[in-house]
Amino acid sequence: MRIIKVLFGIIIFLGIIVVGAYYFGPKLVADQVMEKISLELQGSGELEMIKNEIENDPELQEFIAEGKDVDSSKLPFQTKEEATRALVTKFGISEIQEIQLKAQNGMTVEEKQEIFNKLESNLTEEEMLALKVLAYKELFK
Repeated sequence: MRIIKVLFGIIIFLGIIVVGAYYFGPKLVADQVMEKISLELQGSGELEMIKNEIENDPELQEFIAEGKDVDSSKLPFQTKEEATRALVTKFGISEIQEIQLKAQNGMTVEEKQEIFNKLESNLTEEEMLALKVLAYKELFK
């Protein structure tokens, strides 16, 4: 009987650890990814390059401008950190790093379209709109 109690206690303990990792793991990873990407973009001057590329691409400007007059309080996320968490859970860190690498090395029109298609197929309309709002705020503040 004592063995059953100990075994039951171990199972409950492991269950709590698994549930905790499931709920808190993505948040911790997303926070680390967000911090790393922010530091890299700001330190290397890539943020300015990205802004210049968007300013020179009328399609991207039009796409981002859709988020100009949207009430962000009704959207799934309102901050860059929340958006990063959502993207990490939907895409994974390796896929986000792959996209970042492509962006750093310059992208062809086909690669941009491929990334847009991935975003469109994995995100809801509200999430896409929230990303547009955040991009607009970040670029035109």
